[in-house]
Amino acid sequence: MTDIEIAQNCKMEKITEVAKLLDLGEDDLELYGKYKAKLSDELLEKLQDREDGKLILVTAINPTPAGEGKTTISIGLAQALNVLNKKACLALREPSLGPCFGIKGGAAGGGHAQVVPMEDLNLHFTGDFHAITSANNLLAALLDNHIQQGNALGIDSRQIVWKRCMDMNDRALRNIVVGLGSKADGFVREDHFIISVASEIMAILCLATDLHDLKRRLGQIIVAYNYDGEPVTAKDLQAVGSMAALLKDAMKPNMIQTLEHTPAIVHGGPFANIAHGCNSVLATKSALKLADYVVTEAGFGADLGAEKFMDIKCRKAGIAPDAVVLVATVRSLKYNGGVPKDQLTEKNMDALKSGIVNLEKHIENIQKFGVPVVVTLNAFVSDTEEEIAYIENFCKERNCEFALSRVWEHGGQGGVELAQKVLDTIEHKKSEFKPLYEDSLTLKEKIEKIATEIYGAKEVSYSKAAERELKHLAELGMNDLPVCMAKTQYSLSDDPKKLGRPEGFTLNVREIYPSAGAEFVVAITGNIMTMPGLPKKPAAYGIDLTDDGVITGLF
Repeated sequence: MTDIEIAQNCKMEKITEVAKLLDLGEDDLELYGKYKAKLSDELLEKLQDREDGKLILVTAINPTPAGEGKTTISIGLAQALNVLNKKACLALREPSLGPCFGIKGGAAGGGHAQVVPMEDLNLHFTGDFHAITSANNLLAALLDNHIQQGNALGIDSRQIVWKRCMDMNDRALRNIVVGLGSKADGFVREDHFIISVASEIMAILCLATDLHDLKRRLGQIIVAYNYDGEPVTAKDLQAVGSMAALLKDAMKPNMIQTLEHTPAIVHGGPFANIAHGCNSVLATKSALKLADYVVTEAGFGADLGAEKFMDIKCRKAGIAPDAVVLVATVRSLKYNGGVPKDQLTEKNMDALKSGIVNLEKHIENIQKFGVPVVVTLNAFVSDTEEEIAYIENFCKERNCEFALSRVWEHGGQGGVELAQKVLDTIEHKKSEFKPLYEDSLTLKEKIEKIATEIYGAKEVSYSKAAERELKHLAELGMNDLPVCMAKTQYSLSDDPKKLGRPEGFTLNVREIYPSAGAEFVVAITGNIMTMPGLPKKPAAYGIDLTDDGVITGLF
C-alpha cells in the first residue's frame, strides 16, 4: 500500500482521547474538528513550572536521492517509546505546500510510521502557513504604500530588502517588477517572491516564546534602508500590531497523532537552508512539559539541521538535547561512496567503506556539542548482514551506540531496539551540551568556526559584498548574533557534487544579510534558492479528489 492508503486505513482516535495520554482535558485544547487541535493559551501558561522531560534530537547524514527517512524514524521512535510504556510525545515541523506539489513530498513520515490526518497536515492543516503568508505580504503592502503616500521615512527604493511570499513553488515570481501602470498604481521597482517557509516571519514565529516576544521580534524586522543607509524596520512602518493580529492563532502549537495514537505536536516549518529548520520553540517546550520523552527533528543533514538546532534554537530557547539519533541507510552510504542511484540495492562493500566517511564526520560533529550519539540504520530488504555488521562495528569504534530500525515496515514494534538504545544512552551517558561557539566571537569568526569544524573546510572566502555587509552589521551592533549558514544539503561542502567527506576545500560566502527579528545573521554560500521551481512532472499531476471527497495520489 502507498503511504496515503496506509494513513487512510488508520482508525484515528479523537484528539481529545489522544490528549489524555498527556493528562490533558478538553479545556486545554482548541479543537479543529475531531482529529486536530491547538494547545490553548491557558494550558501554555499552566505548564511553565513543570519539570522538563528528556529531549531526543533526530538528524541524519547528508540527504541523497536514495532517501534516509529522518521523519519516519522520528515518528517510529516516538511510537516505540510508547510501546515500552514511556510517556512520549513528538515535536515536528509542518510541511510546506510547495514540496507537496513539486518533487520532495510532504513531511508526515512513511509506511507505518506516519502522523495523521496526513492529508490535512500536508495541505492547509490549521492555517498557520496562510497566516504567516498574510502577515508577510501585509508588511510588503504597507512598505509600498508608505512610499506611495510620500515616503516620510526616506526609504531608498534601491535598498528594499523585504520580499513578498507564497507557499508554492513558482519560479516565475522569483524576480518581478511591481508598480507598473499609472501613477496611482505605485512606485515602479524590482521585487521578488520567496516561498513562505523562507519568510523571516516563519523563523520569528518558531523562535518567539510568547505574544510579547513575537511583537518585539516583528518590530525588529529590517525591511529597507533609508537614503542615509540606516535600517527601516516594521516598527517604523507601524506594521507590528496588525501583523501580530494575523499571527495570534498561528502562534499556538498544533496537536495531532501518529498511526499508533502517540501525541504529536506539529508547529512551524522554517526552511532548513536559509533559516534554522526546526519546529517552534513553543512546541518543543510544551512537549517537554507534557511528556517524559520528547522526540524532535531538525532539517536536512546534521551539518545544517543539527548545527542550527544546537547553535540557534538551543542557545535562544535555553534547552539542550539529552541524546541525538543519527539516521543513515546502507544505500545512502554506498551513494556517498560513488555508486549510481540505480545500483544501490547491489552489495558493494568497497563503496560502503568509501562512503561511510560521511557518517563518520557527522558523528564527530555531534560529539563536538557534547551530546551522546545513537546511529540508526533505516533498514531495507536489500541490506546484507555483512553491510550491517560493518556499519555497527564502525559506530562502536567511535563511541556511539547502534541500532537497526524497521519502523517503516512495523511501526513502533520495529523501533523497539532503537528506543531501548536511546533510553540506555540517556541513562548511562550524560549529555554535556555546549554550543559550538561563544556569542562574543565576531560574525566572521563564527562563520569560519562552522566552516572548518563542522563542514571540514580549509578556509572561507568572501565576496566583496559579503565583506561590506559584515562590516556594516558590526557597526549596527549585530556581532553577537548567531550565524545561520545557507548551504546545499547534499554535501558537507558548498558544492552538491562533492560527496563523502570533502576536505581542504574553500567555502565561498557570496552574501550576508541580517534576520534582525529572528535574531540571527544569514550567510549564503553557493546557489541557494529561496523560491523553488516545479519539476518537469510535478507531483501535482498525480493528486486527485474522488467524487466522494477522498484525496488520492498525495504520496
